[in-house]
Amino acid sequence: MKTPTIHGYIDRRILINFTADPQAVERIIPLPFRPKIYKDKAIVGICLIRLKHIKPKGLPDFIGVNSENGAHRIAVEWDENGDTKSGVYIPRRDTSLKLNTLVGGRIFPGKHHYAKFNVQESNGNYHIDFKSSDNTEILIDATETKFFNNKSIFETLNEASDFFEKGSLGYSPSKNGYEGLKLKTYKWQVTALDVLNVKSSFFEDVKLFPKGSVVFDHALLMTNIEHEWESVTG
Repeated sequence: MKTPTIHGYIDRRILINFTADPQAVERIIPLPFRPKIYKDKAIVGICLIRLKHIKPKGLPDFIGVNSENGAHRIAVEWDENGDTKSGVYIPRRDTSLKLNTLVGGRIFPGKHHYAKFNVQESNGNYHIDFKSSDNTEILIDATETKFFNNKSIFETLNEASDFFEKGSLGYSPSKNGYEGLKLKTYKWQVTALDVLNVKSSFFEDVKLFPKGSVVFDHALLMTNIEHEWESVTG
């Protein structure tokens, strides 16, 4: 069954981005995907997103659902009909909404792990952590800033923004290989975050990523974005 177009609002989206050893990334992504290389590095990350009024497009906002969600993402490329396409591969998804764990991988692409989120936001300061049903944990402490991280592999905020805007097509593992969602934002606008502390037990798992193969790079913030998701057949 084809998933209907989903409409809602991104109340807050934090993209926590890392550089990674391409060989380590290659081992955990399926064909036909390959790491999208930027200055000899693969780019991986975590999307921490609070969604509001999520429902099939055309229905009133008041029937929509709200949730906190986390997605571990890998920037990828693949060949399709002679062209090189780009997007993200999402090896795991976590959510505060139990409904998502029931429909994820069935009606909605990608298995979702139930997680307990702790979110504290005030005056441009953000603390988010969660622990999932399989004990995967993330944590970030960050504050809004006008200055992009000068230690990033990307030279400017606009350069980073352009890279991630092109990753609007996301694929998740499924019973039949993989299935995708295409994100359409009504506007694309990011600002920089100064990250004081960040942790991901997924990227720190040495069975998947040898020690030192994943290094924090920078973080971006999006707020108050109306959007749609469309199902894509893998």
